[in-house]
Amino acid sequence: MAEINPDFPHIDLEKERKEILSAFRGLMRLVKNRSKEDTTMIRKAFDVAVEAHKDMRRKSGEPYIYHPIAVARICVEEMGLGPTAIICALLHDTVEDTHITLQDVEDLFGPKVRLIIDGLTKIPEVFDENASIQAENFRKMILTISDDLRVVLIKLADRLHNMRTLGSMREDKQLKIASETKFLYAPLAHRLGLYSIKSELEDLAFKYTEKEIYHQIETSLKSTQDVRNRFIRRFVYPIKEAMTNEGYTFEIKARTKSISSIWRKMKTKGIPFEEVYDVFAIRIIVETPQEMEKSDCWRIYSIVTDFYQPSPDRLRDWISTPRANGYESLHTTVMSPQGKWVEVQIRSKRMDEIAEKGLAAHYKYKESKKDDSKFDRWIAEIRSLLENPDLNAMDFVNEFKLNLFNDEIYVFTPRGELRVLPTGSTILDFAYDIHTKIGDTCIGAKVNNKLMPLSYQLQSGDQLEIITSSKQKPSEEWLRMVVTARAKQKIKSTLNEERKQIADDGKEILMRKFKQHNIRFVSENITFLEKSFHLPGATELYFRIAKGKIDLGKLREFDNDNGLLAHKKKEVTTKRVRKKENIQASIDKKSDTLIIGEDFKNIQYTLAKCCSPIPGDKVFGFITINDGIKIHRNNCPNAEHLMSKMAYRCIAARWRDQYLEEREVTVKIFGFDRMGIVNKLTEIISHQHNVNMKSISFETEDGLFEGRVKVMVYDTEHLDQLMRKFEQVEGVQRVVRWDDENNEPEDYDED
Repeated sequence: MAEINPDFPHIDLEKERKEILSAFRGLMRLVKNRSKEDTTMIRKAFDVAVEAHKDMRRKSGEPYIYHPIAVARICVEEMGLGPTAIICALLHDTVEDTHITLQDVEDLFGPKVRLIIDGLTKIPEVFDENASIQAENFRKMILTISDDLRVVLIKLADRLHNMRTLGSMREDKQLKIASETKFLYAPLAHRLGLYSIKSELEDLAFKYTEKEIYHQIETSLKSTQDVRNRFIRRFVYPIKEAMTNEGYTFEIKARTKSISSIWRKMKTKGIPFEEVYDVFAIRIIVETPQEMEKSDCWRIYSIVTDFYQPSPDRLRDWISTPRANGYESLHTTVMSPQGKWVEVQIRSKRMDEIAEKGLAAHYKYKESKKDDSKFDRWIAEIRSLLENPDLNAMDFVNEFKLNLFNDEIYVFTPRGELRVLPTGSTILDFAYDIHTKIGDTCIGAKVNNKLMPLSYQLQSGDQLEIITSSKQKPSEEWLRMVVTARAKQKIKSTLNEERKQIADDGKEILMRKFKQHNIRFVSENITFLEKSFHLPGATELYFRIAKGKIDLGKLREFDNDNGLLAHKKKEVTTKRVRKKENIQASIDKKSDTLIIGEDFKNIQYTLAKCCSPIPGDKVFGFITINDGIKIHRNNCPNAEHLMSKMAYRCIAARWRDQYLEEREVTVKIFGFDRMGIVNKLTEIISHQHNVNMKSISFETEDGLFEGRVKVMVYDTEHLDQLMRKFEQVEGVQRVVRWDDENNEPEDYDED
């Protein structure tokens, strides 16, 4: 007779146990070349995890153990990781969610597994409610990157499975997790060379942050699939024939571009789906010995260009100079007989494995190649970033993300040594990349034998000779000139050192002044002055005193009670602080929903200017520091930033039914400049739709126009009707709702 769980009477536990065992066996079949000891330890980790999670279920209702098994499967199948990673993936939630401790893990599986599990275990949410928990967790995970990179890889596998199963979560949770994924984890996967995982994370995040657009593009891709397949078959046929005749062993794949990258292209180029020419790419993978890779790839390039005309601007040679994350490939874009551009990627099997499995595959090949890994250099950069104790979690995430997102440029020292820097790097970045002292004393450089200033942005291929002076020293302005985390950290470190020396002078001045007025030099008095002058700490107080920015004559305005300072009147807490504390305390972010158009706990709320939400838009509330709650659209340009880094200040919000009030929206119109087109558009606004127009502006260039119209509408339906009418005007190519991305929320402070 089947065993029944009283909490889930419809579930057959015996059947469930068999399915769990079947899932584990499926995982074990993927683990190639494992020793007997590996098999024993993986089985042991599975048994520990099953027992620890036995009473736990996911939001979908399935047993929790499916999640660790799925994470372990991603580690093996999609990253190519080995037995240690599988053990850690199976155990990754045990310390955080069950009775098992880190000491238990070490006793059972050894210190290496303990280290990795510790890195994967979130920090307890017991400290300051206002500190960004996400930022602290991310920092903790990255802290372990120099100890064991598997921490980050397992965390990415964990995040990928959570995103694949995000459908069972509440909508507000979906948005927060998706925003965090897009903001931090997708760029991290990209940096580690895990391109397929990076694309899937971006697509899954996009699916929840821009549901309608995602489904539109998905539908367009499906409807054009047959046509695309026929085109690809015709395109690759002559290449296949020629390569077979040349005696190559190869494989040709067609890879469809990810939905999120198609949308990025549509947005940046301002084009509809039909005009995105590189919806897919052809990938040619050749089996060849490592010493023949470069010559064979160029020979295949020659075969491709024998049949199709290449675009000279679109050749990318990442074989001669691989990207910083180890990616190697030869990319070209060629014109097909049908008049369509097609991207062709040419690479060896080894290069393809590195491109697909990133870091793990890179290290597998590194052992035989004994090359100087660019990953090692990147990890060294992270270590130098971690060396700065003054960097708080939020600053750390910002600096780290800066280094994740940038593409690379390749520049040379006077002796011809190659240096890889992020796009946008300046002479100062290059100087600090060589040595801190050279950076601190840099006054300029000869770039390709021409004298250039510190702020000059480097281009790929530049050759630099740094010029220094012993009288030169860093200034605050330098921070705006650099883009690399290393340069920023070194400049801040030098400035802080200088600031501390000036602050020491200020401290002496204050001690003398206190002595003069019979005031005791104790921490209570220093804290009193910090609060009185609204300063963040003692160092800033001393610094301002040394610079003469604080009038110490004001000491007479305070009461001196036996050497202790006090206000003459009772100090009133500022409205700003009290308001924020009251708001934070009075809201239950899990159950409260702000309904726009109704009173919400006597808290003031307004619509954010950056995205101008109107009824019909999906929205959320953001608790500001001194301006109540701001309502943002879910797809606001700032939403990703707010939800991923300050989710603890976001609350659910929706519009009141029948909430009719006119709101201002900006619409952008693009098209061909024709006589009378502006009259037709204004006629639609005033006569056909009875819409109040606030402003209108048009610019034309070379027969094309771009118009911007501010109108008052009631809701998204009202706006959609108006935009559809605009699209019907002859000459109009595209109509979009426009957000002012420069108009950031007033209270962006990350306290």
